[in-house]
Order: sequence, then structure tokens, then C-alpha cells
Amino acid sequence: MLDRSAQLATRYVRTHEAARILGISPRTLEKYRCHGSGPTFRKLGGRVVYAVGDLEAWADQAACRSTSDPRYVEARAAGHAHR
Repeated sequence: MLDRSAQLATRYVRTHEAARILGISPRTLEKYRCHGSGPTFRKLGGRVVYAVGDLEAWADQAACRSTSDPRYVEARAAGHAHR
């Protein structure tokens, strides 16, 4: 479990900034959230926020070395799901 100081140091961003960090549109991020294929988010006081570390971890899951990498096929399929 994270210690209290680490929890307080977590930086949260709203949807528009999270989308900018990831290089995708806010609408795409909203769709991913609805379909459960996006990064982990939190609902705080009626607002959706993302921990910057969660955005980085989600993006790292899609890392591939080539188009023949099995993870590439999965990442591509996730990006096209629910269109």
C-alpha cells in the first residue's frame, strides 16, 4: 500500500489534459471510459480525473516493437473497438 505522502503527491488531471498527455481527443478518451478500454479514472465530486501515473501505465500497455508483435494486434483492435 502507498504511504500517505505518496498518495498526496499524486497528480490528477481532468479529461482534456489527460487526452492532451496521451495525444488523443477528449471525446476518444470519454468513449474509452464508457467502454472500459481506457485508463483507470476516478470520479471525485462529480468530476472525472486521471492520475498521471495511470495514464502512463495505460499507454505503456500498448507499447510494441513491431507490427508483427502480438501486442500490436491487441492494441490496434482495442483502438477500433466500439466504433
